[in-house]
Amino acid sequence: MTTKTWRLFWGSGPARVPLQNGVGRYVQQLQRITFKFCKTHGGSLGMREYIEKDLVEFARHNPGVVVYLKPRRHRSPCLKAEYLNGEDDYISTQKHTCEDIKKWVEYLRCRSGYPVEHLINYHHTDHPSIQGPWTPWLHRDHKLNVVQYPNEELSTAHKVKKTATEELMELYEKQKMLTEMEKTS
Repeated sequence: MTTKTWRLFWGSGPARVPLQNGVGRYVQQLQRITFKFCKTHGGSLGMREYIEKDLVEFARHNPGVVVYLKPRRHRSPCLKAEYLNGEDDYISTQKHTCEDIKKWVEYLRCRSGYPVEHLINYHHTDHPSIQGPWTPWLHRDHKLNVVQYPNEELSTAHKVKKTATEELMELYEKQKMLTEMEKTS
């Protein structure tokens, strides 16, 4: 798909945040999620497995999300998510595993409900860098992406080495004390 086709189909615009969500307090945008499945069809096996194993834990961790189970005969399974802004998302989960469904549910939980758009980039250069732009996270350890917070190791203060000025001041103080001791003795 070319960039022009992408913009015509999906649209383009700046990144949007619903009502500055997270500035004061965070309001989860997922309002309700409906699990539609068949009790006997083989394509719904992953959905039924997710419902048996992980759905209660999801509902416990997300009390603001209403969870509906809708069994339907001889229909393919799907997830329907409804957001606070009135948007709906449908995801077909035909022949998906339990792990795939867990990932899709997490994806729906984290979304804002706004449609996917091409972001407008206001930065332009005639001679772009082949290395890419610098970011504060460029040379960071990639293990930090999957750390569970709060983390004791990352919460401790960093031990900073003494600066050259501090070492010189310390040497001066020692020398001053030595000269005073020589004068007194």
